Amino acid sequence: MKPTIVLVHGAFAESSSWNDIIPPLQDAGHDVVAVANPLRGVPSDSRYVADVVRSLSGPVVLVGHSYGGSVISDVPADAGQIVALVYLSGFAPEVGESPADLSGKFPGSTLGPTLESVRQSDGPADLYISQKHYHDQFAADLPEVMTRQMGATQRPILESAFADKAVAPLWKSVPSWFMFGELDRNIPVAVHRFMAERAGAKRTLEVAGASHVVGMSHAQDLVAMILEAAGTRTLESA
Repeated sequence: MKPTIVLVHGAFAESSSWNDIIPPLQDAGHDVVAVANPLRGVPSDSRYVADVVRSLSGPVVLVGHSYGGSVISDVPADAGQIVALVYLSGFAPEVGESPADLSGKFPGSTLGPTLESVRQSDGPADLYISQKHYHDQFAADLPEVMTRQMGATQRPILESAFADKAVAPLWKSVPSWFMFGELDRNIPVAVHRFMAERAGAKRTLEVAGASHVVGMSHAQDLVAMILEAAGTRTLESA
């Protein structure tokens, strides 16, 4: 039975960010679920994803983009038959580390000044990337006509979510793959390299000139990596 591929988007994006990779994964014989990540905090978001995994039969590959990496990392190992993790420009925190801790571990992130805050009536603040900065900050290797739409449809993240600390990182017991862009302006490339090495990644792909949304600008490379993680093919034969 081929693994089901569970895709977990991060902050300032939504499930349509996976549109280009879903058909080829399905054509390769995999069921695919693109989870609508609530973006309310790592503990609750990981429980939500875990519940999705529990509803599935057979093996599962979890793919997390950006903040979604923290979410898949905290999915309990007993939630299902999780056979691989793919971190797409994603956080892979150690116990007690938060996304904020990791993004500041090495210099290079320019995200902070581009953020706008929307205060909710019950108190907490949601964060968005300012639409005027969205292209350059988040997706500089995509056409501006596309990123204007992405900026308008982006889903916000609760500000406090970036401070949520990992409890039991799944990458310590499940094989992992890492893909990221050389010119990621949200999470510095040095952070990605550090996390991939620490996790003992089965394969690490750093894409020259690519942005934080390297999975959109280099969709074929991401599909090949996911298929390798799923045991369907190797990158050499893709």
